[in-house]
Amino acid sequence: MVTVSPRERRPYDSLKRVLDVVFSGLGLVVSAPLQLATAAVVLVAHGWPVLFRQPRPGRDGVVFELVKFRTMRHPDATHVTDAERLTKVGRVLRSTSLDELPTLWNVLKGDMTLVGPRPLRVHYLSRYTPHQARRHEVRPGITGLAQVNGRNLLTWEERFEMDVDYVDRRSLRLDLQIILRTLLIVLRRTGINASGTATMTPFLGYPDD
Repeated sequence: MVTVSPRERRPYDSLKRVLDVVFSGLGLVVSAPLQLATAAVVLVAHGWPVLFRQPRPGRDGVVFELVKFRTMRHPDATHVTDAERLTKVGRVLRSTSLDELPTLWNVLKGDMTLVGPRPLRVHYLSRYTPHQARRHEVRPGITGLAQVNGRNLLTWEERFEMDVDYVDRRSLRLDLQIILRTLLIVLRRTGINASGTATMTPFLGYPDD
């Protein structure tokens, strides 16, 4: 497994955490009726459980439990791939980012931040180069630099470069720009899936030389 280097502390990091608590708490209160309505739709369409929970690596590679609304059927003999498991309701939830609303709890708890590199699969940790592993020097985010510059249409290499670029350039101004651009992307529903897939293709790492 690639070792995550010690994170660099910046004055903005403390302010960023305060803003995360304030806006995630406010977001949970304001979105509560919408979350209840979404939960009801998911329950009717997908059954129980309503929430999708999965371990993801956070800052310094520490694993936490990510929470979102469920968008896929349970795996069975008929539906085995993500494309087959993703439902029509799930596609709508993803295209509108409504499935992400419960993730505000992760932000409030401190597992995540509003803006930062997206949390990926735990087993990807062993596949990163040392440079790519720098994405874990900060808390993972609900949205990030890669999400407003192509989202799932990017290659893995492009995504990781933007993640590390964010780590190096993170600031209040950059976060505000990313949030505004995220709102526009959600309204336009662009860049949801990689070409020919229901989600981003798996990251397989790099073959040994």
